[in-house]
Amino acid sequence: MDDDVRFIYDQVERHHAWFATCLPLIASENVISPLARELLLSDFGDRYAEGLPRERYYQGNLFTDEVEIRVTELARKLFRVRHADPRLISGTVANMAVYFALLEPGDIMTSVALSHGAHISSARFGAAGMRGVNTVNYPFDVDRMGIDVDGTAKLLKLVKPKVAAFGQSLFLFPVPLRELGDAFQEAGCTVWYDGAHVLGLIAGGKFQDPLHEGADVMTGSTHKTLPGPQHGILLSDSGDEKFIKRLQRAVFPGVLSNHHLHAMAALGVTLAEHLEFGRAYADQIIRNAKALAQALHERGIQVLAERHGFTESHTVAMDVAAFGGGAKLALDLERANIITNKTLLPWDTSPVKPSGIRVGTQELTRLGMREPQMREVADLVARVVVKGEAPDRVAKDVAALRKEFNTVHFCFTPGAEAHRRWRLA
Repeated sequence: MDDDVRFIYDQVERHHAWFATCLPLIASENVISPLARELLLSDFGDRYAEGLPRERYYQGNLFTDEVEIRVTELARKLFRVRHADPRLISGTVANMAVYFALLEPGDIMTSVALSHGAHISSARFGAAGMRGVNTVNYPFDVDRMGIDVDGTAKLLKLVKPKVAAFGQSLFLFPVPLRELGDAFQEAGCTVWYDGAHVLGLIAGGKFQDPLHEGADVMTGSTHKTLPGPQHGILLSDSGDEKFIKRLQRAVFPGVLSNHHLHAMAALGVTLAEHLEFGRAYADQIIRNAKALAQALHERGIQVLAERHGFTESHTVAMDVAAFGGGAKLALDLERANIITNKTLLPWDTSPVKPSGIRVGTQELTRLGMREPQMREVADLVARVVVKGEAPDRVAKDVAALRKEFNTVHFCFTPGAEAHRRWRLA
């Protein structure tokens, strides 16, 4: 075997072995089911399918078309909407499609500020700025870690944005869409909800239902609380055919050529599994997040939004400035095999050295952990953060806890035909 190939294989295998001993707490990650993972190895990954099913610019899509049609139907059913587009290859690409469909350079879009938890794609140096969109940020309630409703209503009426965008990477609580309904109407804006982080909670009926609470379009990535492949999706319940056509044209030829058919097939399995298990999974994710937040708080770590129950999603946000800051402690925790990430908090000025750490419970929940394990996780985190214990000592106990939790839950059990290698005929 070539030395370069051997090196790459070795690094991947070392990663697998390491992560099997880790506590994965990144709020934007998850693991797909064995059946979904199988499809990522299929010949679909070698093929092209530009356009819509049965209206392709390439031949050879007899079966990929049927899969895409079924995936679209599953998405419509899961989210109870009239329009679903599963072609997007990531959540950010889905966001870019919205920019192309609904905004021209110079248009105003209101959104959450980056320091208040927004995703980089809504920033002036991200996709929004690349489109030439002028962004105006909502007033923010730091105590509750959500937008200020009265201030936001006044802002919408004042600036009359073309699009009012909602969605965060640090997403603790539902957006008050219903409360802002009159302001949306007076502003005459289109309402866009980026549900990337909370898509699985929405689908499980445990967070909010944006497309039936006032949003016109929702985008999302499909690998966070929705435990699918790294992919994207665009959804709408609008009956306006012209509006839907604008969205479709923005997807293709706007931001896509081919659209990663193997990931779309894997997404279809995820959607089917979520129809079966999503409600129970979403419920346990939130239960675990609340239990983890409470346990971290009890162990001396400042968890944000204490007066409001810490969180209603999968995410928990901590201010660890008193213990050295988010950048330092994220590295210390990684050395203890606790995988988190540093995050900006509203009072931070440096994204390189922020005071916060963000964690999510969706992957540990997927691996079968429940409330008792969240208290054990909090103990391990506190040993590093609060007590300053040597990370390598903590890592041994992390591995011992993780040893019992290496099976994917909330999915269909693979049959005897699963895990076979895909071969060309």
